[in-house]
Amino acid sequence: MTLNSTSAQVREQLLRLIKSGEWREDGQLPTERSLAERFDVGRRHVRQALDALEGEGLVWRRQGKGTFIGQPADPMGDLAAKITGETSALEVMEARLCIEPELAALCAQRMLPDEVARLRHLARRQFEATDAQATELWDGALHRLIAQCARNRPLLTAYALLDKIRSDPDWVTIRAKGRDGASLAVTHSEHLAIIDAIALAHPEAARQAMRDHLETRFRALEGEIGRAATAEGQTFFTVETEI
Repeated sequence: MTLNSTSAQVREQLLRLIKSGEWREDGQLPTERSLAERFDVGRRHVRQALDALEGEGLVWRRQGKGTFIGQPADPMGDLAAKITGETSALEVMEARLCIEPELAALCAQRMLPDEVARLRHLARRQFEATDAQATELWDGALHRLIAQCARNRPLLTAYALLDKIRSDPDWVTIRAKGRDGASLAVTHSEHLAIIDAIALAHPEAARQAMRDHLETRFRALEGEIGRAATAEGQTFFTVETEI
């Protein structure tokens, strides 16, 4: 959505606060009235800024309860917490390779034009991000929107489980180390290829583009974990897989 200058400024202020972790404990944002007073603007500007963030998948609202960071809690959350300690980042990438290409293919059949526009916006924000935290934020939002717009509840639940597991702070740090200027440019190109295939309603092309992207990230993650293990004098276990 297009924001006027004041609402856009409020959105940027909210985004900085979300990234800072100020409300991380329970994820709930202050009321619109409190935010309006904090930023010294009218509630209309706060509401428009929150609408934009909701459209980007960065906040969600519950009638009568308020606005929360991220996405609604999934009943798989407790299971995700348990599995995180029993799996590895590479196993999660293998699972993503099984699920996300199919989600992309379904999106190519079911995504609406305004949703494609949102995907392009998220891809651009991810590419323009100036720090690792913002890069992770926008990347997650893009993949999450694809999962949601596939409109298949069982697959979305499976994706939500993986998304929850991969939010582990240690794994986020590992992924950040595996990114540099060149790899971010590759990621952006791969994201655009996925979005273009979805926009053209080509399921097979979308499936392959997502697979290509995840394979690139798999190799980068594998390399970073290998380097970390070598530096610590550990034996690195490479997942044997044909992907």
